[in-house]
Amino acid sequence: MPVHAPEAPGRLGQAVEVMAMQTYLTDLDSWVRYRKDELDELDAAALSSRGTLVGKDDLTDDMTLSMALWKAVSDRLQLLMAVWDGGRVLEPERERLSTLIHGRLDATLDPAVLATSARESVTAPGTTSGALAVSLPEACRLSDALAGQLRQRLALDPAADANAARVKDLRAGLDRLRDQVSLEPDSSRPKAQSTWDDLAARITDVTERLQRGGDVGGLLGPLENDTARFERDLIVGGAERRDNRDRAAAAAELREDLLARSAALEQLAARCVEAVDPAPKYAVPDVEALGPVPDSASELATYRTRLGRVADAMNLAHASYAAALAAHDDLVARLDGLVLKATAQRDHDPDLAQAESTAREVLARRPCPVAVATALVDAYAAWATYSQARDPARDPARDQSRSSKEARR
Repeated sequence: MPVHAPEAPGRLGQAVEVMAMQTYLTDLDSWVRYRKDELDELDAAALSSRGTLVGKDDLTDDMTLSMALWKAVSDRLQLLMAVWDGGRVLEPERERLSTLIHGRLDATLDPAVLATSARESVTAPGTTSGALAVSLPEACRLSDALAGQLRQRLALDPAADANAARVKDLRAGLDRLRDQVSLEPDSSRPKAQSTWDDLAARITDVTERLQRGGDVGGLLGPLENDTARFERDLIVGGAERRDNRDRAAAAAELREDLLARSAALEQLAARCVEAVDPAPKYAVPDVEALGPVPDSASELATYRTRLGRVADAMNLAHASYAAALAAHDDLVARLDGLVLKATAQRDHDPDLAQAESTAREVLARRPCPVAVATALVDAYAAWATYSQARDPARDPARDQSRSSKEARR
């Protein structure tokens, strides 16, 4: 009899209860082991029937997706067990466990695999995202739905003696679907509710037929397929909407950061224009001109690209203005170093003093002509070299040794 994923404890942002977590880990471990054995059986059956099975390409896609889902859940279970550490958990660890359960799986699931494994495309038009994240409970339910569909297509389910169990599973799935339909946005909820009503009517009819002793084997297969497909559509749609909301939030955060950087960059540019001549002539991009963050996925992708271009332009302008100011500061620091060296090597030299005074006067101008200031600092360096050659500097070490000898006498 099929084993379904256990009920996940707690909710996102709320620390899990210790006892509930222990039970969940035990049940999830059993589910992972059962699902692996089941997938191995399904894979072997698919290989043996590949030559005669109709729609084998779709079957391969569903098997690939099922294996990917199992691997993602298995990897997340390992992380949960590591944090659980045999039950030695405090409040931070319990919150981390809740995040691992109800947050996104680390594994990425290619929407192309999801789309090609379904009879109808479940990805939104214009979606080009390379990955689709789902939570651990959603991945488990999606795996259950896929496994049920694969069992039906490969004719591995028991015969009439298991019909009652299959109907029970369908009714349990219908309850899950009711909760998921209630989470749909206003734009898609009426269509989802209509699909749910149709499935509910069909399941009710099958249940009544079974209670009357009728043969429902031929009705259960298509009904299980439709229920599994509908559940998968809802899970994928919810994950895509959540992913789109996250991208919109990230774009809004980047926009706010660029607005703050824009104001700071304007101040930096004003300082640079005031301090040096010539100053870079890069315009500060106007972030407000991009408008607010859009809602649709296609417009959001274009908006994010524009934000990236604005960020690149700001980086270029920032680097140019900062380099111009740094060049002026480097000239001041170089002159200070040359003066310190010359002072340590010799007594007052009027030529050096005049060269220093002229260089400092030009460096202090606003704006400072950088080319002239550079030439004057170079001139001071040339005067220092010339003065050193004309009148060799005293040796500080020799002077110190001579002073020590005189002190001993």
